[in-house]
Amino acid sequence: MTTEEKLKHFQDICMTDARERSAKALDEYMSALEKTYEEHTADAERRADMEVEAETEKLKREINKKLSIGQLDLRREASRRQEGLKDKLFVELRDRLANFMETREYQALLEHQVKAAKEFAGEEHIIIYMDPSDQDKAQRIAMHHNAEIKISEYSFNGGIRAVIPDKHILIDNSFQTKLEEARHAFKFEELGGRQSD
Repeated sequence: MTTEEKLKHFQDICMTDARERSAKALDEYMSALEKTYEEHTADAERRADMEVEAETEKLKREINKKLSIGQLDLRREASRRQEGLKDKLFVELRDRLANFMETREYQALLEHQVKAAKEFAGEEHIIIYMDPSDQDKAQRIAMHHNAEIKISEYSFNGGIRAVIPDKHILIDNSFQTKLEEARHAFKFEELGGRQSD
């Protein structure tokens, strides 16, 4: 082999080796780039998922807050309407009581209340108070039951109140008190819309 051939052969070997090294370095660089790209893509997807999850939670909280406010508003409105209906109901009840106070049954009720109060007092001194609107009935009931009956200075819408002074006992069978107790205890019942399990 001549020197030129040897040089040519050496050059070919060097060029082949350089090409192989270059290709290997390029492959390693491409692999590193692909790995970096995959890591970057995975990180971006993870961050995007976290962002979506955070936004979803934020939206859920906002929706729940708005629902809670809406439910509160509905409850307030329902309560306001119930109070209005309750007012109408008790106005009607007062009207019916006023009509009842014009009947014989009311007279009988007063007699029964006076008799029951006297029986409760036994031998103790008792003062029975009647509503100013019942002044026309007081004298006859007092004589019939041998009771001390006074007309109250203020109206309690019918019925009687009685005091046993020595025992500090008040018997309150007034319509006003009964109405207040009934109004306080009155509640609307829910109908329909819910099924029991």
